[in-house]
Amino acid sequence: MKTRTEADRPLIWWVRRDLRLQDNPALDAAIHSGKKIIPLFIWAPEEEAPWEPGAASRWWLHYSLQSFAADLEARHATLIIRKGPTLPALRSVLRETEADTVIWNRLYEPAIIERDKRIKAALREDGLHVHSFNAQLLFEPWTIETQQGKPYQVFTPFYRCCQGYGAPETPLPAPRRLPRLAHPPWSAPLPELGLLPALDWADGIQASWTPGEAGAWKRLEACRNEAVRDYKTERDRPDREGTSRLSPHLHFGEISPRQIWHACRAVPNAEPYLRQLIWREFAHHLLYHFPHTTEHPLRPEFARFPWKTDAKTLARWQRGRTGYPIVDAGMRELWRTGWMHNRVRMIVASFLVKDLLIPWQEGARWFWDTLVDANLANNTLGWQWTAGCGADAAPYFRIFNPVLQAVKFDPEGVYVKHWLPVLRGLPAPDIHRIFDLPEAERLRAGIRLGDQYPLPIVDHAKARDEALEAYASLKSPP
Repeated sequence: MKTRTEADRPLIWWVRRDLRLQDNPALDAAIHSGKKIIPLFIWAPEEEAPWEPGAASRWWLHYSLQSFAADLEARHATLIIRKGPTLPALRSVLRETEADTVIWNRLYEPAIIERDKRIKAALREDGLHVHSFNAQLLFEPWTIETQQGKPYQVFTPFYRCCQGYGAPETPLPAPRRLPRLAHPPWSAPLPELGLLPALDWADGIQASWTPGEAGAWKRLEACRNEAVRDYKTERDRPDREGTSRLSPHLHFGEISPRQIWHACRAVPNAEPYLRQLIWREFAHHLLYHFPHTTEHPLRPEFARFPWKTDAKTLARWQRGRTGYPIVDAGMRELWRTGWMHNRVRMIVASFLVKDLLIPWQEGARWFWDTLVDANLANNTLGWQWTAGCGADAAPYFRIFNPVLQAVKFDPEGVYVKHWLPVLRGLPAPDIHRIFDLPEAERLRAGIRLGDQYPLPIVDHAKARDEALEAYASLKSPP
């Protein structure tokens, strides 16, 4: 076989969670190299242990890859799919194609950072050119620090620091065409990755989402005006379309944060919405500097918090059978669509860790498996914030009352009735405090507690007192 000259050697673009053609720094560098480009995706979930992609994330990834492959084909390129381990898979394609360069966009989860360092070192030892780029964040985690050179642990000063950097760079355009090999290497069929569930439980997710770069832009166009403009006043209302629902598209890199920033910055009153992009940055900042927090509390005293172990109670929370309508509606929305409104996420999380005293790690694992936007940094920050054991955490005495939260943010019961149709016969606000109604009123609505709808799993007032006592125990010397 004729050996290629260095100028003729192709380049491998190792595709990860950057499933877009617009604003893709690694792809842009590949185009400017003048080399033929081999887009390569490698499926190696075991290398992300113990946080391998969950079931809902795998579903999304299947269809995102399908959409991305079609986008590449439209530009005369072919997505090559291989199974891991990653380094042997990379080396195999390198041998087959005589490529001399590997480029990728960086990811920031602890296990992936360590894996990528090993791969970069090994490839350079093989004499290859290796380059990586930032495509996921506005600011990489190590670039933002306090005046003392330390990581931030409070959001507001972190936000002010980020503001000092000015506007993000202008997003990069998508290439019209990708230079490719005349004979691309073998690719595994997408179904061989086994990303879709064996039993089809995802019909509700399928009806709710359109994975892929085109779906991301369609979603952005739908929300860019009203949802962004009214975000400050509407974001806490699960009964309304007050949020962008771009989180899964962001996680899989179907759209970039700077694309969103530039698309929304001119919208009136956009600052509260754009601020959420910085919360995402803050989450990645914390995870990078405190990688142990995926499993352990940032505040060490919480290691001795008196959590409870109760598999049956946990299962009732997971399946939306707690007897508190707003909690159950949220958990059923999650199970059906792979997503949950952010205000409701806070309510159900507070209920798990403060009403039920079940460890926050159990909630984090359930969200990880069931959310299509499951992101390790955001998931960790959210659960530690709720439990009170993380950075910028909610104070220990902030225990959401699920009834008052429901009355305030779902005043007509629209959200609860949608996800709990059995309760549609009850007016608001009675629907939120069904267990306090006289039995005759419940029966007129066709509801018998313990039959059509479950009895409350706990008494919130008593649970709150128990939680406060548990938190107070941390103040005593160990």
